[in-house]
Order: sequence, then C-alpha cells, then structure tokens
Amino acid sequence: MPEVDDVRRVILTLPGAEERQTTGGAAWFVRGRLFAWECHPWPSIPEAVRAVILAEPVVGAKVGDADDARALREMDPAVFLPQTTRWGEPKIAFRLRAIDPGHLGELLVEAWRTQAPKYLVREWESVG
Repeated sequence: MPEVDDVRRVILTLPGAEERQTTGGAAWFVRGRLFAWECHPWPSIPEAVRAVILAEPVVGAKVGDADDARALREMDPAVFLPQTTRWGEPKIAFRLRAIDPGHLGELLVEAWRTQAPKYLVREWESVG
C-alpha cells in the first residue's frame, strides 16, 4: 500500500525533480513545471471526489493527453478518480493506497516526462 513517501522516493530519482510545499500539500516540479501533487479538497472539486480526498491520500499527476486520462479512469475506476477540475488538464487523480506500486512508479515517471525538458528526458533514458 503506497504512501506519500513512496511517491517522494520515486520522484526524487528523476533528473531535475524537486519537491515544494504548497497550501494543498507536497507538489513536485521539474524545472519549475508541476507534474505531480498531493490533492487537496478544494471547494471547486465535485463533492463526491472531495469526499474521497478528505478520507484518504490522493495524488494528482499530469498525463500525456485527455485520452490517456480517460483510459486510466476506465481501466480501474476503483483507483482513478473522475475528473477533479478542468484546471491543469490533462491530468489524473488516483487513490494512493489503492494503486499498484509498480504502476505508481510508471505513472510518476510518465508525468515527469510530460513536463521535463527534452535534454533531461534524454539524460534519464541514457542512464536507465
């Protein structure tokens, strides 16, 4: 059952990734571009989703496009939450404790790749 420390552990292995504290919790950036964050129950989030965020850890992450987000939601609706807000699309929110640890790592790396400069992606690929 993954925790925020597991998110942190994966992310901090990625070139240029850094953590910042925000009013909503931890957020992770690469060269100033947000790619993952702890979800906060903002009033603009639909009530049913806000209830989940209040009850358990939920993480948001950038995805390649809206089709990727839709596919994840359809693949496992017990893990991936409905759309939270239109701000910052394309993105996905997921129940941290419900996600498979291997899938968590893949999702975070892909989120980082969507925001990282090409030279950092090439650097990471050459090491991996």
